[in-house]
Amino acid sequence: MPEETRHCPILIVGGGTGGITVAARLRRARPDLEITILEPSDRHFYQPMWTLVGAGVKPKETTLRPEASVIPPGVQWIRDAAEEVLPEERRLRTRDGLVLEWDRLVLAPGIQLNWDAIPGLAGNVGRNGLCSNYSYETVDSTWKAIREFQGGRAIFTHPSTPIKCGGAPQKILYLASDFWRRHKPPGDYQATFCIASPSIFGVAWYAEPLMKVVERYGIELRTEHDLVAVDAGARRATFRCLDSGEEVELEYGMMHVTPPMSAPDFLRRSPVANAEGWIEVDPKTLQHVRYPEVFALGDASSLPTSKTGAAIRKQAPVLVENLLASLDGRPLEAAYDGYTSCPLVTAYGKVILAEFDYDGNPQETFPFDQRKERRSMYLLKKYVLPVLYWKGMLRGRA
Repeated sequence: MPEETRHCPILIVGGGTGGITVAARLRRARPDLEITILEPSDRHFYQPMWTLVGAGVKPKETTLRPEASVIPPGVQWIRDAAEEVLPEERRLRTRDGLVLEWDRLVLAPGIQLNWDAIPGLAGNVGRNGLCSNYSYETVDSTWKAIREFQGGRAIFTHPSTPIKCGGAPQKILYLASDFWRRHKPPGDYQATFCIASPSIFGVAWYAEPLMKVVERYGIELRTEHDLVAVDAGARRATFRCLDSGEEVELEYGMMHVTPPMSAPDFLRRSPVANAEGWIEVDPKTLQHVRYPEVFALGDASSLPTSKTGAAIRKQAPVLVENLLASLDGRPLEAAYDGYTSCPLVTAYGKVILAEFDYDGNPQETFPFDQRKERRSMYLLKKYVLPVLYWKGMLRGRA
């Protein structure tokens, strides 16, 4: 049968944070634009709350809404997945056999969790003390593992690949440590953070206070340790020491795993990808460096900043302004400075709010030292930011 071809003047791949925010802003700026979103899932998640779900603070159902409820009015939704991007032809093939042609393409498909990249991990999360906050299906396993922890070593991992919300692996470490300080496990225990990076946090301004949190809880910090294999039945994890190349085995009573991540496979094999598989865009304009009709933002892009919803909040208006300039034949003058934010939960009721740009310079919002753990910033994360997300960002208002 011949392929069905549709023309989509503005095609957005991805109905997550980036795609919906861009669509909403485009509709507000130019209501006459024909905008199409390509998104296979019928569920939309507020993922930043999964840290508190994994710590028993929130039920995971509060993070979920139907995808149809966040699609901006007047925007067409094709419930299908991208399979192949052909930028020279301005065409995209979908999983179900559609061919979509575009005038402008916005790529915002999010990041891919590669559970299979670690032997023994896939299929075992949620059993034998193995848990993860990094999916809706597994996030409940974290709170169960924290509550039922009997002692021994509790490992929390941070892989060598880029990940969404780079602070999340240590947030749940601190919350678990705080819980165990208040409700001691039956046996002796040791919390261990195995991070592939050489330091606790990539921005020194915030690394210093975080090291004090590590010391307060008596956490064992193992830098340059990358998880490479799991024996779930024996509760044993193998790490590669990136400084020496040696491998070490650690037994655990529980282990919270952050899986390796990458851009989705259909992008990694596409001409729009760079050598590492990320969508190769200009870090300021968010326009593709080789295909001027293509723009990208969010986790699958090559932007050298932390992959957070807060970053997307600053990227979206820049992308929209430059995309409209492209349509009008005007110079692309809007510029993104790399701003990102990470509310680092250090205890039940305490947050260090990290905000910084491409160069690691603090870009703090409030007129006080945000390196200090504060209850006010915890309340901001728990109550204010979700409202800003659902009623602000996704409606093109914030």
